[in-house]
Amino acid sequence: MEPRVLKYFLAIAREQSISGDAESLHISQPTLSRQICDLL
Repeated sequence: MEPRVLKYFLAIAREQSISGDAESLHISQPTLSRQICDLL
């Protein structure tokens, strides 16, 4: 598991918004969603 993906997960948990977090993390929403799904 990459630390970067954990950072993404924590950002989503904190803000409770995938699309908003994707923008603030400078990645696309589908990319962020895919990486979170890969955690499961």
